[in-house]
Amino acid sequence: MTELFDDGTLMFLPGRLNSQPVIMGGLTADEMWTTLLVCSVTGLLAGIPAAILTQIWALIIAGAMVGGVLGLAIASRILRRMKRGRPGTWLYRQMQLAIARHIPTWNSARLITRSGAWTCRHSEAP
Repeated sequence: MTELFDDGTLMFLPGRLNSQPVIMGGLTADEMWTTLLVCSVTGLLAGIPAAILTQIWALIIAGAMVGGVLGLAIASRILRRMKRGRPGTWLYRQMQLAIARHIPTWNSARLITRSGAWTCRHSEAP
């Protein structure tokens, strides 16, 4: 059985052809680098007071490295569970929604952020 039509085109459409590949721990490359950056900066900021208190200045770099490694290991598990069974763009839409709710002036996607009961009213024709 051939998978080509007579004109040479494919009979099926690959569904995940243009999606990003999973790199590490269920994260795509963009998610991995963002997680690593945020966790490394957090570790760097935690290493500064430790370095000041102990006078061991290498703790700043060590804090950034440990923060990046631990953050990537922990965040990959958390994000993998959150993304399971959802579309590939789910995480990005959740981030857009959080930005739209907390900073309304940055709502460039024009997401509806109203909460409450919706009603549908019918008007009678005269």
